[in-house]
Amino acid sequence: MSITVVDHPLAAHLLVSLRDRSTPPTWFRSLTKRLTTVLILEATRDLPSRPRSVATPLEVTEGRTLVQPLVAVPILRAGLGMLDAVVELFPEVRVGYLGLERDEATFQPSEYYAKLPEMTDAHAFVLDPMLATGGSAVAALDSVKKAGAEWIRMVSVVSAPEGIKALEQAHPDVPVVTAAIDRELSDQAYILPGLGDFGDRLFGTEPKD
Repeated sequence: MSITVVDHPLAAHLLVSLRDRSTPPTWFRSLTKRLTTVLILEATRDLPSRPRSVATPLEVTEGRTLVQPLVAVPILRAGLGMLDAVVELFPEVRVGYLGLERDEATFQPSEYYAKLPEMTDAHAFVLDPMLATGGSAVAALDSVKKAGAEWIRMVSVVSAPEGIKALEQAHPDVPVVTAAIDRELSDQAYILPGLGDFGDRLFGTEPKD
């Protein structure tokens, strides 16, 4: 399994602000969109393209266009924070949704919602900001493959070694693009140093001290 940690000054700059506990939800959402743009540009670097002739206002010239459709599948709810960037870059992208809820005792995911578009002819990107235990990512990739996707990439903001190992064992054919590989998981399966509960910080639902 290939793992790409995006080594770019802008990605590092955005990520450190996401980690900052004082960053408010409005700014957190904006940072997430910007960082996802950097990640998706890397994740789509080798998409196949074909020649296309186009008439400019002055003459005909040659360019290139993407060969296959794209599908974005955010894992609810935190993955929604990454979706806008993908839709903005690729307006014709098909969008699917997977709702996976983690059992706080076992840390295992259960699927409560699934709505996926046609996948067999497309390049699919599964969006999950936090690749922690890898349970949700593995379950999501199971569903996407069952729906017919053959070309898949996992895109995350922060990953833990445990999550990467789980993905490598269950889906060694799926590359991962991430902004950082953090140290480890806590006893509560939070990524350390991480950035807290991504969904709570994204939507302003963090419990008050």
